[in-house]
Amino acid sequence: MRTRRLLDAIAVLIALVTVFPIYWMVLSALKPAGEIQSLHQRPWTLAPTLDAFRRVLSANDFARYLLNSAVVALVVVVASGLIAFLAAVALTRFKFRFRTTILVLFLIAQMVPVEALTIPLFFLVRDLGATVPGIGLNTLGSLMLVHTAFTLPFAIWMLRGFVQAVPDELDEAAQLDGASRFTVLWRILFPLVAPGLAATSVFSFIHAWNDFLFARTFIISATDQQTLPMALLVFFKPDENDWGAIMAASTLMTIPVLVFFLVVRRRLVAGLGGAVKD
Repeated sequence: MRTRRLLDAIAVLIALVTVFPIYWMVLSALKPAGEIQSLHQRPWTLAPTLDAFRRVLSANDFARYLLNSAVVALVVVVASGLIAFLAAVALTRFKFRFRTTILVLFLIAQMVPVEALTIPLFFLVRDLGATVPGIGLNTLGSLMLVHTAFTLPFAIWMLRGFVQAVPDELDEAAQLDGASRFTVLWRILFPLVAPGLAATSVFSFIHAWNDFLFARTFIISATDQQTLPMALLVFFKPDENDWGAIMAASTLMTIPVLVFFLVVRRRLVAGLGGAVKD
């Protein structure tokens, strides 16, 4: 009993440490400007205000940045999930040469720092844009392409484990009942791998939604193609930063991630159903 209480106390302490930065972000967004700039900071405010949120929502192109981020994140989630699912099935259900080598390459790709690939990717996207419209610099297509490429190795590795957990006998039983390979793929494997797809979609969404490095690198001059993290730069000023607006914009950026996670969490639970023939 004493050990259980100690573990519970440690878990509560870890939860508080994890949640505290989020609490301070929301608190700073609600504080008046005088309290934010004060040298004596308090973990509460007696005069909460929504002025910082009004400044953010009234800023130029904030809604446009929000829409761009949503489009990029959703396209990356769908594209990476579909491609990773098909790749995981191929690497699990079919035997071919260099299959292990491909898996090792996926693992190595995750070890390379993103910063080391930014400059080569810049030149690659620039040259690709000269031949493929909508993929070059100053386009949302470049962000979609790069984010999908970076999320695929992790998604394939995770989905491979989920596909392996589905017995091969289910495929064989369905084929004996007259199901085609396409039917087995989408009506049997796909629903059973839904928990893995939910997990990888959260990772893909967060990776694309919070990205600043690629958005800053590939979107150079087209302000109408910039994403939401770029909106924070508006409130960084040479003389004095508007920390209230920065915290308010960060809070607004966090809300869609939480909503997406709650929606996917329901799908994850719903995808845990068994394989039962009607």
